Amino acid sequence: MPRSVEERARALAPRLRPDQVFSHTTAAAIIGIPLPRRAEREARLHVTTIGTDQALRVRGAIGHRARLGTVRKTVSRGAPISTPVDTFVALSTMLSVDELVIAGDALVGWLGWVTIDELRVAVRRRRGFRGVRRLRDALAEIRPGSRSPGETRTRLALTRGGLPESALNHDVVVDGVWIACVDLAFPEARVAIEYESDLHRTDPATFKKDLTRGEHLKDVDWWLVRVTADDVGRQVERFVARVRRLVIEGRSGRHDTRSSALPQPIG
Repeated sequence: MPRSVEERARALAPRLRPDQVFSHTTAAAIIGIPLPRRAEREARLHVTTIGTDQALRVRGAIGHRARLGTVRKTVSRGAPISTPVDTFVALSTMLSVDELVIAGDALVGWLGWVTIDELRVAVRRRRGFRGVRRLRDALAEIRPGSRSPGETRTRLALTRGGLPESALNHDVVVDGVWIACVDLAFPEARVAIEYESDLHRTDPATFKKDLTRGEHLKDVDWWLVRVTADDVGRQVERFVARVRRLVIEGRSGRHDTRSSALPQPIG
């Protein structure tokens, strides 16, 4: 019995007409766009009918309709889907602004399905469309270069906390020698930030690589801040305050070469 979204979509695909495509979170899952858990748990498949014909009505599917020309068709993994750009637009009716930023970062970043300019054009064309304000808000914060949802959440936490834009996946090079590539960085302050997912804890090779990276950065007088989900969640204010302190001290040249640990909050 088909279990994954992709498997279920391929099983239903023969029943779709030429004017019907998988869309919304179904298309997003097929092409690898990261989704919130509530969307991942959605049991039904989303199918959009392009044109004036009746929306799909079958068990296990949610039917939508779109005007001709507003949704385009492509094929991925053997299933007809809405194009990545049109999928992003459709997600605005289901996701929050932050969730759209994560999806957009993935599309223009590690997935490489679209460019930021293509997203801008698509959003401009959706004037009056349901969810367009959410799209515009998300578009203002989408950046190419991110490689994971955790990196996006970290970046948003820092910028919304008043810090300047950080460099994404920054190569630390000292005296012409490459030291490391870090998730986010404030190069002028010599502050590097790495988001630690569960993989970093459970995979021995990744864990050892992270330790080595930290030592190499310390050797060239950089601070390395390791971030977890709690830091960009319930402890976000403390996290932002600590990074701000490091950036200020780093810009003034007051680096402590004896330790890469964060200074503790005063009081």
